[in-house]
Amino acid sequence: MARQSPQRPDADEPELDDTTGTSEPDVAEPADAEPDVAAAQTANRALWDELRIDPVEIALPAGTGFTLRAYRPASELTPTDVAERDADDPFLARRQVDTAADDDEEEGDVVILDEDVAREFAESEDEEKRAQGDDDAEDGKDEADEVAADEAGDEEVPIFLTHRGRLLLFKTPESLVNFVRSGAPNDLSQLDSWAELSERVEPADIAPLDDDVYELDLVVENLRGGHDTWDPTLLIEAGEVARDLAYALRLPAVLDMLSTGSSLDDLDEALRASVGGGIGGFMGRRRLKKIGAQTASLGWRTIVGKISATVDWRD
Repeated sequence: MARQSPQRPDADEPELDDTTGTSEPDVAEPADAEPDVAAAQTANRALWDELRIDPVEIALPAGTGFTLRAYRPASELTPTDVAERDADDPFLARRQVDTAADDDEEEGDVVILDEDVAREFAESEDEEKRAQGDDDAEDGKDEADEVAADEAGDEEVPIFLTHRGRLLLFKTPESLVNFVRSGAPNDLSQLDSWAELSERVEPADIAPLDDDVYELDLVVENLRGGHDTWDPTLLIEAGEVARDLAYALRLPAVLDMLSTGSSLDDLDEALRASVGGGIGGFMGRRRLKKIGAQTASLGWRTIVGKISATVDWRD
């Protein structure tokens, strides 16, 4: 029923907006929405902080997946068993046993490409070192000291959700949680907090921090774009996770390519310096200009390929 006196509305009816002539319904503000989200995130992090394990998201050319990573003293960990993986690797097998020609032809294209890229990277790296007159004696000593510290077992080292030398990557949080709860064998199960994680973890908990999201699929393309397009954050984070994966998956070739004194380590140090201010940042940017974009992209192409070859994708 139309109101008889619009100038004097009844007390129970909503007042009209003077500018639009429409009523303004009372809408409850979602005051608790943001606190609820924050509380959920805090609860998620409390689980990971307590158990000292973290969810990680890794993007590779073949896709993006979730996995888990932890850091523990080397003396407390049993490294992943790579015997089965290496036996199945045609590149390694070809150096150990003469296989049939047909077997070589089945996967020969991939293997030859990997060998050619690795060799080209090594040759380009040697040329750069000769041109710059680098002296790696001191760097080699530092690297030996680091290895000795690792062997002493005091330094914390990375361990991922791996099994028999392969990195387990899951397309969805649900599939990762189902695996954790399943009791299936994996290298993280040796941790004292693994049993509790398998009882408590939920799909909503698989929410990696920004610092634990790595885009290895973008690295090579970014490097190919030239010095002016290089993304320091992308490349620095890629180096960090590649070193962790190479250690945990026992990939000595990748560790060598990222070791102290290598051209990719020089790239990493220059990138870290370039993001700083003042004279340090200026010098870092100057160092970047001297690093060969082709050598860097070839090296990272090999690294991403070797890591990808170890992945066991799980839906």
